[in-house]
Amino acid sequence: MTMTTEQAVRFADVFERLVVNVERSVHGKSHVIRLALTALFSEGHLLLEDAPGTGKTSLARAIAASVRGTSSRIQFTPDLLPGDITGVSVYDQNRGGFEFHPGPVFANVVLADEINRASPKTQSALLEVMEEGQVTVDGRAHSVGAPFMVVATQNPIEQAGTYRLPEAQLDRFLIKTSIGYPDHATTLRILEGATERPHGEPLPPIITAEGVTLLAAEARTVHVDATINDYVSRLVQATRDAAETRLGASVRAALALIRTAKTYAASDGRHYVVPDDVKALAGPVLAHRLVLDPEAEFDGVTALGVISQILLDVPPPGDTPAA
Repeated sequence: MTMTTEQAVRFADVFERLVVNVERSVHGKSHVIRLALTALFSEGHLLLEDAPGTGKTSLARAIAASVRGTSSRIQFTPDLLPGDITGVSVYDQNRGGFEFHPGPVFANVVLADEINRASPKTQSALLEVMEEGQVTVDGRAHSVGAPFMVVATQNPIEQAGTYRLPEAQLDRFLIKTSIGYPDHATTLRILEGATERPHGEPLPPIITAEGVTLLAAEARTVHVDATINDYVSRLVQATRDAAETRLGASVRAALALIRTAKTYAASDGRHYVVPDDVKALAGPVLAHRLVLDPEAEFDGVTALGVISQILLDVPPPGDTPAA
């Protein structure tokens, strides 16, 4: 069943109210907020990589506050253990058996702060939950529930003592983006304290956790024309053929691009995907999945630069008609 026009309009209304709500905490970054919410309604996870003090944690907290569900924050450190994230089984003397105590990963929105500061074993524990949606302890599976979104942050500088996420684990994140510094006008607004809410007052929730699940299911029904599928396939193939890449985007990446394009279209009040949806998401969805050739990387080539060139070289289809 394809999404109706009425459903698309309702989806866009809720999406816009969430953007406005989150922007009360993260000023002047509506595009990044839209990407983050696209990951939420596409049932994926978000990786924020940026310099300190740009609002990575504030964005994650604002998303969690905007959803009337459970949220948790995990501060990653070198001594953090996998059990500190997933939970552990503790012996109960009264019952005469082991009882599972869930960890902070059991929440609708999980903020994984500075994920690259934890050991690879601890990183893998979180990334396994992200992929499977459940924790297995002592042979028993425990579902983390739905919706479930991990918003991870990492600092690209001060790499001493950090553990870079391998490419195979970066692939678990649906979208990777950065916030960047605010422009001059936004900086002045922040400095002058011209904010709509008193400092420290929590944001009001806009949608329930159940509402997120329902809208995510509706987003999956957005129509995708065969020409859009062909366009995505050609873009992905071009990443594999590019001279600057050692490893291009996988089929999983192509599926991720289609999935997010559906949500992006619905957020614009449309029940069908157009090429501009794909173009807007190609960088955030594909760039972190590419492995560049070492010589190209040494010459200053970036994954985003490769994607930008591919978007210029691969012609898009004509406007896609409504279903």
